[in-house]
Amino acid sequence: MELKKITKSAIFFNMFDSLIFDVDGTIWDTTPVVAPAWNEALDEMGLSYAHVTADDLKGLFGKPMDVIIKAILPEESDEVRRKYEELCYEKEEAAVGSIGGKLYPDMKETFEVLSKKYKMYIVSNCQSGYIETMLRVTGFGPYFMDHACFGDAKILKAGNIRLIIERNGLNNPAYIGDTQGDADATHEAGIPFIHASYGFGKTVDKAEYTIKGIKDLLDL
Repeated sequence: MELKKITKSAIFFNMFDSLIFDVDGTIWDTTPVVAPAWNEALDEMGLSYAHVTADDLKGLFGKPMDVIIKAILPEESDEVRRKYEELCYEKEEAAVGSIGGKLYPDMKETFEVLSKKYKMYIVSNCQSGYIETMLRVTGFGPYFMDHACFGDAKILKAGNIRLIIERNGLNNPAYIGDTQGDADATHEAGIPFIHASYGFGKTVDKAEYTIKGIKDLLDL
């Protein structure tokens, strides 16, 4: 539902004790930085035919890395895809660690307010080290108490959401993400989903709430 219709929802939202955030498409957008890095890896491997754009990656981010690589190189062998994945990690880490991503508006100000009332966490399907890089580059580390990702735990998003809930003893968390995959994983984990419609996925089915900007969480 839209924020202008949240009279009853505000009461329910006030019951939450914690907020779990997605990264790409929710906190920031690194696709303009990652696409050149991944294309550099393709060039080095003689796979220039498969060049990707930032828009291509917006449609793929949020999925596990092996699924993304298979979508980019569907005709290549598993061995080639594994080598490309490793090279992507290397080049992406260097690029994102140096340049960072484009934060969506009002992130810092909103996190400062929310963190005073809610315990905040991050769950992503990203590789190991990516969340740490984001927290370092943005300076958002102090706002978040814990995080989990596919690269560390080797489990998908629903499992990592449950992991964060169990590890931190959360009673009434909500997940904020931008794609249908985020919504499905959140509901599989058994908690409410807040759709960040400003991100990569403009529409999703069965979101308990929809926000048009991160600052809208403050209205809730």
